Amino acid sequence: MNILMIYPEFPDTFWGFKHALKFIHKKSGAPPLGLLTVAAMLPADWNKRLVDLNIQKLTDKDLAWADYAFISGMAVQSHSAREVAERCKAAGLKVVAGGPLFTIEHELFDDVVDHFVLNEGELTLPPFLDDLAHGRAQHLYTTTDYPDIQQTPIPQWELLDLKRYATINIQYSRGCPFNCDFCNVTALLGHRPRIKTAAQIMAELDGIYQLGWRSNIFFVDDNLIGNKRSLKTELLPALIEWQKANRGIAFNTEASINLADDEELMEMMVAAGFNTVFIGIETPDEDSLAECNKKQNLKRNLVEDVKRLQRAGLQVQAGFIVGFDSDTPSIFQRQIDFIQKSGIVTAMVGLLQAPPGTKLYERLKGEGRLLNRISGDNVDGTTNIIPRMNLDLLREGYRNILQQIYSPKQYYERVKTFLREYKPPKIRNSLSFQEIMAFFRSIVRLGIIGRERLQYWNLLFWALFRRPRLFPEAVTLAIYGYHFRIICEQHVV
Repeated sequence: MNILMIYPEFPDTFWGFKHALKFIHKKSGAPPLGLLTVAAMLPADWNKRLVDLNIQKLTDKDLAWADYAFISGMAVQSHSAREVAERCKAAGLKVVAGGPLFTIEHELFDDVVDHFVLNEGELTLPPFLDDLAHGRAQHLYTTTDYPDIQQTPIPQWELLDLKRYATINIQYSRGCPFNCDFCNVTALLGHRPRIKTAAQIMAELDGIYQLGWRSNIFFVDDNLIGNKRSLKTELLPALIEWQKANRGIAFNTEASINLADDEELMEMMVAAGFNTVFIGIETPDEDSLAECNKKQNLKRNLVEDVKRLQRAGLQVQAGFIVGFDSDTPSIFQRQIDFIQKSGIVTAMVGLLQAPPGTKLYERLKGEGRLLNRISGDNVDGTTNIIPRMNLDLLREGYRNILQQIYSPKQYYERVKTFLREYKPPKIRNSLSFQEIMAFFRSIVRLGIIGRERLQYWNLLFWALFRRPRLFPEAVTLAIYGYHFRIICEQHVV
């Protein structure tokens, strides 16, 4: 059996880093972890080929070779996923689809997908494979149960062309203990964090390392600290030991803001190699936090929490939302002020959206306030809800936030604010040839022909004399800023 595993193309988005990746001659930020994991669950004697449309084209030869096409993706890849499925059907291939996009809205693809294998593949893939082997494969496989991911196999990394990616993804846990009403993580993966063993993660890391990977690794857990006890007693000690071999590989992940309350945990994460963490800040407004059930962010000094994480050696990236029912026109300047004061350089700001399956979706559906499907793009200025605030006022305020925080003046000021606080970790990647070349490319693109050239040179000389150990971070963040400005200009400015 020949299985063609296809990952749809991402549009040009905030997190795609398309314009930043050009500086290091990479095609994509990260590979499709879900498809690689599914590949490891398929029969060993099946032939498998991965086509990631973010780094290569799907050819007629690929389609002619295959017996089945397996497609997975997220909401933001919806347009490309449909195009791929239609092309596979036209070529006479049976199409099997799974992953978050299809789990949430599979009915929209009924006409182009033969078999939906939804939810978590550890539970729904085996019955599909059994039925397929006996000639009785059904159209839909789904479950309300959650699997034990300690039985999940190591992803089939060897299907990848590692040189084309900027980072590699692995996963330690699934699920989140919190219940934010706009987030579909718990709808998909549940409230109780399920974890792999430390031995599993070490085996995955060793496999990646043996294939020659020496760059960043992203733990894609929606909340890495959802189970603090296992993190402290099992995973982090194992990672710290793993790093003693001078591997120098840096990790980044996602976590909740209560990480800032646990000094021991922060110290252990940094010792293990973590240097960046994404936090869902959402809003500085207490009423809006209460409205969306973001209890873990309430009654806190969020700016000081962020700075505590930065001083511990963790760069904070964060998500922000405007458009809550409690928001007033003052929220736009308050968001700008918070982002600038906190030194959160990578600040993803979006309009409130209601993904299917969330409590927010059900509430707004009952109130007759749903408009259409979500785009899956957090920073495209769209929303699928009817907000309490006048929609034109909301959009204008949103555009103003992005114009302000990603203008060269304010962006570079924010980089300095961050670098003043940040304590660089001991574990650091050695600079690769491509990263060195990226610096020289940034001189041309940002320092010579870019409209931010004055701010660029000011930052570099400031870092060189004030924070010389952080000079590489200054260059990297300057390049990120170039990408963010292009995204903002394309979508909403």
